[in-house]
Amino acid sequence: MADSAAKTDLRSLPLDRLQAVLVEAGYPKFRAKQLYQWMHVKGVDRYEEMTNLPKAMKEDLASRFALCKVRMVDRQISKLDGTQKFLFAMDDDALVEAVFMKYQFGNSVCISSQVGCRMGCRFCASTLDGLQRNLLAGEMLGEVYGVEKITGEKISHVVVMGTGEPLDNYDNLVAFLHMLTDENGRNLSMRNVTVSTCGIVPRIYDLAKENLSITLALSLHATTDEKRREIMPIANHYTIAQLMEAVEAYFQTTGRRVTFEYSLIAGVNDSKEEADALGELARKASAHVNLIPVNPVKERGYQHPDRQAVEAFQVQLEKHGINVSIRRVLGRDIDGACGQLRHRVLRENQG
Repeated sequence: MADSAAKTDLRSLPLDRLQAVLVEAGYPKFRAKQLYQWMHVKGVDRYEEMTNLPKAMKEDLASRFALCKVRMVDRQISKLDGTQKFLFAMDDDALVEAVFMKYQFGNSVCISSQVGCRMGCRFCASTLDGLQRNLLAGEMLGEVYGVEKITGEKISHVVVMGTGEPLDNYDNLVAFLHMLTDENGRNLSMRNVTVSTCGIVPRIYDLAKENLSITLALSLHATTDEKRREIMPIANHYTIAQLMEAVEAYFQTTGRRVTFEYSLIAGVNDSKEEADALGELARKASAHVNLIPVNPVKERGYQHPDRQAVEAFQVQLEKHGINVSIRRVLGRDIDGACGQLRHRVLRENQG
């Protein structure tokens, strides 16, 4: 799927482009909508299951176009909270992760946007094996559909916060967002979609112009450039001041308040002084803050603060008038952190 000479993947095409491709291939326009509904309403990834398409057409499409498939390789289910982590393989056997979580507001799935990651964030397992390739829009959609099919549960919220940096796969990400929320397809509410970024500043400006009502989450994790550079190599390219300008522009353009994701690392970024500095940044940006006790990754050595320290950090933030939430720690008894399951399987396969 990563080869530029590969066949066009029909599952990655928005409806208007699918119509154009099929018409050019000699088929009537209405066939595109039938095919689109099979792929994106019913989540089908095999031509033989599309019962209202002529057999000759299905055989012809199969010979001329790709229809990306996402198959489950591994599945972990938490005994603590029912969180489910999936390891999916693409047609080229590239491995990605997705996580299914139950909340009071509905069922959420966290999906990957790349095979691996090149951002190098020190607290994340996703980057340990580097970047292999980008995921196509159809492959990202396949993660959502696959989780729904396997669990038998309807997904109400999608978070692009798994393996990879979404804004490093910008064109495929935007196509995915439009198709996920297309009324002719899955028709998920844009307000139920969150995209997380470590802070690729030019792409934040680009995303603001897309006119999407999604939530943008900025992985901040530090309040000074010096400390952020220690945790996140992307900080060598963009300063916190530049990030705050981009966040302000995003809010002004879209009217959507940005969320600051802040992974609390014991002894690194969880002091009262850090809370005060974060409070000021969030107040100026009208941002919501989501505190995340870091999932330990043995290759990194970072540990999460205890509950008392997390709550003290929250209280200090709230003194600045900030809306703060603490993310529920889910899947602690399985490979919970981004990239852990994939990394373990890759190591085992190499061994």
